[in-house]
Amino acid sequence: MEEERLQRALSRRGIASRREAERFIRAGRVRVNGRVAVIGQRVDPRRDRIEVDGQPAPPEEEKVCALLNKPRGILTTLSDPEGRDTVVPLIAPLGVRVVPVGRLDRASEGLLLLSNDGQLVYRLMHPRYRIPRVYDVTVDGSVTGERLARLRAGVAWEGRLSVPDRLEIVRSEPGRTWLRVTVHEGRNHEVRRLMEGVGLEVLRLRRIRFGPVELGDLPTGAVRRMRPAEIRSLYRSVGM
Repeated sequence: MEEERLQRALSRRGIASRREAERFIRAGRVRVNGRVAVIGQRVDPRRDRIEVDGQPAPPEEEKVCALLNKPRGILTTLSDPEGRDTVVPLIAPLGVRVVPVGRLDRASEGLLLLSNDGQLVYRLMHPRYRIPRVYDVTVDGSVTGERLARLRAGVAWEGRLSVPDRLEIVRSEPGRTWLRVTVHEGRNHEVRRLMEGVGLEVLRLRRIRFGPVELGDLPTGAVRRMRPAEIRSLYRSVGM
C-alpha cells in the first residue's frame, strides 16, 4: 500500500471524518511513531504506528468488493418487511457485511456489485462519474427503424429525458428482439421505462457489465470476491 495522508488514514479506520481528523491533528491529539503529527503528513499504514489520544488507532477494516449473479425474483435489499426473498442468503458465503451498489429490480437479473467501502459505493452510484451499466434486453415485438430511432433519442419520464448512451440490436426474429443497452445514470427502472416508452414489453432484462467489471460465466445465484485486477480497475474508474 502506498503512503496516504494522515487524515485519510484516520477516516478509513472509522475514527473520524477527514475534516474531524484535521481538527484532531491541529489539537495535537494524534501521534505517528511517537511524534506529534502535523497537517499534510503522509503515513504508511503497514509500518507507521498511529495513536489518537494515546490509544493505538484500530486496524483498517478489510475492503471487500464482490459480484453476484442475481436471479430473477430476488430483491436487492438486505431486509424486507414483507418477508420476500432477498440477496442476503446468496451473499452470506462472503463472510463479511457488504451492501449492494444500487439495485436490480425484482424482475431483473445479472451482475450486482457489492462492497463495504462506502466511498466507492457512493462514487459508483453518482451520475457525475458516468459509470456505464450494460444490459441485455429481450422484448416482445419488433424494433423497427422508427422505433429504434425513438429509443436512441430518449424517453421522457418523471419530468426528465432518459437517453441511452448506446443501444444496438443484437438479434431479431418475428415478434421478438434482443437488444444491448448502455446507460450511466442508474435511475430506477431506467431501461424498462425506455422500452415501455415506445410500447415494448420487456421479457427479460439482464445486466452483464457495471463499469469495467463483467459478469462473465458466473452461474446464476453465485457470488464471488472480485479479483485484484478487477478491484484496481473499479477504483480507477471513479478516481480512487
